[in-house]
Amino acid sequence: MNVQAYLMFNGRTEEAIDFYKKAVGAEVTALMRFSDAPEPPPPDMVPEGWGAKIMHSSFKVGDAELMASDGCQSDGAAFAGISLALSVKSPEEAQAKFAALSDGGKVTMPLAKTFFSPAFGTLTDRFGVSWMIVTNE
Repeated sequence: MNVQAYLMFNGRTEEAIDFYKKAVGAEVTALMRFSDAPEPPPPDMVPEGWGAKIMHSSFKVGDAELMASDGCQSDGAAFAGISLALSVKSPEEAQAKFAALSDGGKVTMPLAKTFFSPAFGTLTDRFGVSWMIVTNE
């Protein structure tokens, strides 16, 4: 059994994947556009002109595999009630990943030493995805 996060970026998946490649070294393992589907989606299911948008993608961040799609709506993505936790090996790596992910986003708890980690912080990235960065040193 395996549970994976499936993120819906409502038209911004390609931009998000490019951002995660730079910020956390994401590696794309699969990508399919709506125009690549063997059968077209039902009418009114996907916004007009979305042939080049991403129907399904999969990418790895470290050992974790995430999936993402532009979904079927063009209104803003809403990621409520969930955070992605990124565990890193050192406070220096935590600082680098925290800075990269928070670029264009919002820091919700500055990266700092806590009773459970030498470096822990939280942020919401430019796509509205909540992240927890933690050092397991």
